[in-house]
Amino acid sequence: MAYHTLYASIDEQLVTKLKKIKLLVCDVDGVFSDGNIYLGNNGEELKAFNTKDGYGIKALVDTGIDVAVITGRRSDIVEQRMNSLNVAHLIQGEEQKKAALEKLITQLGLQKDEVASLGDDIPDTGMFEVSAVKIAVSDAHPLVKKQANWVTTLNGGKGAVREVCDTIMQINNTLSGIQASSI
Repeated sequence: MAYHTLYASIDEQLVTKLKKIKLLVCDVDGVFSDGNIYLGNNGEELKAFNTKDGYGIKALVDTGIDVAVITGRRSDIVEQRMNSLNVAHLIQGEEQKKAALEKLITQLGLQKDEVASLGDDIPDTGMFEVSAVKIAVSDAHPLVKKQANWVTTLNGGKGAVREVCDTIMQINNTLSGIQASSI
């Protein structure tokens, strides 16, 4: 039987798994952004972040679900953005995402069945290995989609993070009560 979310239908097994989630872990490039990195003549780096995704993260955090970001790159822009969204756990410059997530899970005293990971490319599949819910954005690499147990309807940087946040809140009956501040 299917459960109808605001975005699409998902199966009941996934709903059961999503009800247990206490930590959402996300990649950045290709998830929070569209994967493009803009470099200026003076070495400056620019990324575009979707404000709807940001609001979803702030709302999810306000409902008591923890959010972490694990990314292989280091960027002041990412640190600034995640701080503004109240993301409690930011791990940058970490190419071994599985090990980083295992360490975080241990630090937080969580179990695998309480973790969901959201990614778009092959380095993110390490996080999938230690997550009960493996989520790929709609425009993820085909091998990532194949390993995921949920593929969003929206692309990375185009609302996929918000789709995940809204769906988790909808399943937990907390969506209608969100009062996160604007970003």
